Amino acid sequence: MQQSEHERRTMRRFDMRLPAAVRLDDLATLNLQTETQNVSARGVFFYLDRLVEEGTRLEMTLTFPPHVTLTDSVRVRFTAKVVRVETPLPASRIGVAAVIEEYEFLRAGLRSEFAEAQETRN
Repeated sequence: MQQSEHERRTMRRFDMRLPAAVRLDDLATLNLQTETQNVSARGVFFYLDRLVEEGTRLEMTLTFPPHVTLTDSVRVRFTAKVVRVETPLPASRIGVAAVIEEYEFLRAGLRSEFAEAQETRN
């Protein structure tokens, strides 16, 4: 597989639509709900309904389901830095690419922020 000279990815991306909760540095108390579009060992791409700037630090929590892990669900929380922002036409979602800096696996039994947010909406 030949890569273009502008291609900077070094890890394989996997198209995975996983529910995720995002917390931005400047909105530390607000969890933004989203869904990943693709994930790799070093990065993630997702959409938000608000503009973020390159360089913004964020925290994301997501759950890999059993069909991905081939065992129990696995919750992961990581910190990342926004490296690319795709701003489409007005009133459209904004694409965000972030490089993962640190991650941790969360204990089983703890409920995800996404699940808690979904229940409070119902």
